[in-house]
Amino acid sequence: MIALSLAEIAAIVGGQPHDIPDPTVRVTGPVVYDSRKVAPGSLFAAFAGERVDGHDYARGAVEAGSVAVLATRPLDGVPVLVVDDVVRALGALAKAVVESLGATVVALTGSAGKTSTKDLIAQLLNRAGPTIWPEGNLNNEIGLPITALRAVEDTRYLVLEMGARYIGDIRYLTGLVPPRIGLVLNVGTAHIGEFGGREQIAQAKGEMVESLPSAADGGVAVLNADDPLVRAMTSRTTARTVLFGESDEADVRAENVHLTETGQAAFRLRTPSGCSDVKLRLYGEHHVSNALAAAAVAHELGMSVDEIAVALSEAGTLSRWRMEVTERSDGVTIVNDAYNANPESMKAALRALAAMGGATRATGGRTWAVLGQMAELGDESLAEHDAVGRLVVRLNVSKLVAVGGREASWLQLGAYNEGSWGEESVHVSDAEAAVDLLRSELRPGDVVLVKASRSVGLERVAQALLENTEGEVTGR
Repeated sequence: MIALSLAEIAAIVGGQPHDIPDPTVRVTGPVVYDSRKVAPGSLFAAFAGERVDGHDYARGAVEAGSVAVLATRPLDGVPVLVVDDVVRALGALAKAVVESLGATVVALTGSAGKTSTKDLIAQLLNRAGPTIWPEGNLNNEIGLPITALRAVEDTRYLVLEMGARYIGDIRYLTGLVPPRIGLVLNVGTAHIGEFGGREQIAQAKGEMVESLPSAADGGVAVLNADDPLVRAMTSRTTARTVLFGESDEADVRAENVHLTETGQAAFRLRTPSGCSDVKLRLYGEHHVSNALAAAAVAHELGMSVDEIAVALSEAGTLSRWRMEVTERSDGVTIVNDAYNANPESMKAALRALAAMGGATRATGGRTWAVLGQMAELGDESLAEHDAVGRLVVRLNVSKLVAVGGREASWLQLGAYNEGSWGEESVHVSDAEAAVDLLRSELRPGDVVLVKASRSVGLERVAQALLENTEGEVTGR
């Protein structure tokens, strides 16, 4: 963060100083909400969560080097800026800091692929100038300000990921840090249980383009030409519209898309300023759309098509547990995509698994789909889990291991109803049971995909399968 005195911060957030002997002391380090990440000169934001109250860690944060604490109540012997709402105060501080800088703000949203696309945009723009982007998927009312507050005087680009669980969420986030370029990837079924339908999800995602400046003021809406609900958002913005996709009408599009024998996508990138070939290090054809979105943003910000193609071809994954591919020394490949899951991302991962397995089948290698619950699907949960189970069979995935309770049983039921009647599918109770099964049956050449919603914690399966083995992470 740019250096600010406690008095300046108090004025911005409406805070009342408590036990602050010198209000001219400056915050020169990061703003953090995890006391384990405190650095000298930082500001600690004390959030009262359902399980943990940050106020309990305030004293330790100061002892570790925090200049002061942003809190909702005084804490004896601890320098505190007391505010009514720490979340709102953090947002106000982020808004003020970004407004004082000259950085170009790029924001993106979508039902699937946000974090992977954010990572691609960051790697492209970082070649053009100092760029700040979120760690992982810090995309809510806390994570977005924390990311924005990492910007400093020389930051040229600020890339922000915006998630939504309810209508109005993105409107709030864009109000904190207004973007000049807004990107909408897709409208799927993530959080459909909260929204009630895809039309409502489209309403929420479209708040991104409604927030943009007009075309005359430099606003640019980057929209997916291949998603009708996204493309329809052109009517909801006064910004200039740029379309990406495989459609002939897309301004930035992919031609001659194909997968290598190892499951990585290659294509010819066509932009208004020319063409160039791209071969992604990332696994799965679904990353083509993500790459095109990133290319469209980079092209708008002045990168040449050749620069974009080189950067895309060299880019890897920056965030953990998203198609994180590791080949063990015994020839077994583990694909850890367990950070989160929704129907669209689950189906994309399965298609990538099927493609990756193509090169190993000739030598007896098998593909394993170790899958768990997709959360927050509401009334669509049974149908969506059944559809994923059926897709496993249609893609000729060798083995399905459904992990967990009721929703996992629906995955297996879908596979069974599609024709998986023998040992091709199994339902196990938990991650430990899945690990025991896999350890006893995996053999060289097998490819194992692990994926579920974050709440399931299925990354434990991937981590256990990699323990005490030598492996090389590829595609990163």
